[in-house]
Amino acid sequence: MLEHGGRLRLAALQYGIALPDWLDLSTGVAPYGWALPDIPASAWQRLPEPEDGLEAAARDYYGCSSLLAVAGSQAAIQALPRLRRRSVVGMLALAYAEHAAAWRRHGHKLLSFSEASINRAIDRLDVLVLVNPNNPTGRLIEPEQLLAWHARLAERGGWLVVDEAFIDCTPEQSLARFSHLRGLIVLRSFGKFFAMAGARLGFVLAQQPLLEGLAEMLGPWPISGPTRVMATALLRDFEGQSAQRQRLLTDSQRLGELLANQGLPALGGCSLFQWVATERASQLHGCLANQGILLRHFQQPESLRFGLPADESGWQRLAIALERFNESLG
Repeated sequence: MLEHGGRLRLAALQYGIALPDWLDLSTGVAPYGWALPDIPASAWQRLPEPEDGLEAAARDYYGCSSLLAVAGSQAAIQALPRLRRRSVVGMLALAYAEHAAAWRRHGHKLLSFSEASINRAIDRLDVLVLVNPNNPTGRLIEPEQLLAWHARLAERGGWLVVDEAFIDCTPEQSLARFSHLRGLIVLRSFGKFFAMAGARLGFVLAQQPLLEGLAEMLGPWPISGPTRVMATALLRDFEGQSAQRQRLLTDSQRLGELLANQGLPALGGCSLFQWVATERASQLHGCLANQGILLRHFQQPESLRFGLPADESGWQRLAIALERFNESLG
């Protein structure tokens, strides 16, 4: 299995620091949410039923005509390669690694390249997979460019798969409203923006025939009853969503400023994280881990992804730890 952020128990064992004493900045999950609804006993006692309003609430939230609820967008990432014959699949060299692993696992030929090379490569591709904003760089590609690439793929029966796990704070950049187009598949994560990663919920937005094939593959009851109740309420809470969006955008800007003031300007980022490339990434990761602060470390290139602190004490703790690191450099 590939390495991911959020492995706090492993870090606690490795560094000898008790689990409650950590500040976990290693994920791109919002560090705060809002009040959750009461879960009726029937949600635990009965098998989930699709007519409970979840899909309707999700269609309204995403602004799309058809979607499928899945057990986290990871379920769709692993299943989509099984819906095509052997294909030539392109993706950026630096992106969420689970996409490449899934397509490779099912025998597809992978090509990796930079964003600047997509125009030259696209006519050789059957499928183009992009994360937008990209993880970990935070790079955002404009909808007009994505749609132009989609059109070139679709005329040959190809797919454009866009993973929009981190786009909730900039919904105007989403391709959700275009997901009725043939060959366009949009993946959305519920857990990151709504701070409910443990609920394991995501959505696939695409034409109905593709969704039916995916649903048949994944089987019945992919989403638990309690998760369906909770998610329906949060997807309908427009006031809570607006407050969450504004708080995340403000905190992301604050994080960028903090890092810049400590001599670590972010090369990219989005509302849920900032990305810093530095030759001292490994050293900084270890220094902060020894102070009970967990970051996401990437080795190619040497870089770090910083998530958002949940509260003021977390902000102060991060600032002090960065100051100590700079002092250690002399």
